[in-house]
Amino acid sequence: MSAPLEIPVAILAGGLATRLRPITEKIPKSLIPVAGKPFLAHQLELLRARGIRRAVLCVGYLGEMIRRDFAAGEKFGVKLDYSFDGDKLLGTGGAIKRALSSLGDEFFVLYGDSYLPVEYAPIAEFFHSSRKLGCMTVYRNEGKYDTSNVVFAGGEIRVYDKKAKLPEMWHIDYGLSLFKAIAFDSYSAGQTFDLAEVMGKLVREKQLAGYEVRERFYEIGSPAGLAELETLLQSKST
Repeated sequence: MSAPLEIPVAILAGGLATRLRPITEKIPKSLIPVAGKPFLAHQLELLRARGIRRAVLCVGYLGEMIRRDFAAGEKFGVKLDYSFDGDKLLGTGGAIKRALSSLGDEFFVLYGDSYLPVEYAPIAEFFHSSRKLGCMTVYRNEGKYDTSNVVFAGGEIRVYDKKAKLPEMWHIDYGLSLFKAIAFDSYSAGQTFDLAEVMGKLVREKQLAGYEVRERFYEIGSPAGLAELETLLQSKST
């Protein structure tokens, strides 16, 4: 068990999860059963073990079901708050902007379908020493587990683009990032925008630090990823 960290985590759990239909027509992705319990339960247990004590769930589609089942997080030792998109989907960036009052001056951001066996404290320490507005964790994926989308060279993120396919894109956005709240100052409340847009802007401004992790990522964003994580977690419980 890692020492407690003061930094909260925003969990982006408001997507429609169209790749997992028909499962996600009736329940949100966070509640999909994996190895006998909802995926979010596995995420929170992992966060707790890594020292995280507070999380803000950015929810939209079927989000009330998550709050009904997880409440304030007492069972998991992680204090939970909720930030709802409202009448329209705000995108991953807009959801973070809406949740800033609960997140404070700095915070981690974790994708709602990511299971990341990585230590959080060294990433926070690296971020603070970088003195930048954001930090993206990257993994040398070389197209193996998903499409690589980052040019990471000399310890710097040179390019981050989900659409361009450059031959030097060996790394991938790992699914965990860190931000200062002021990185979102140029966006208005209620504006719909993607977190990738924020990261791209920070790259251009040389304000996005890059931290390379060695542990591979797992995800439930696709049927294949869901089956793989099921196998991993089942093996750990036996």
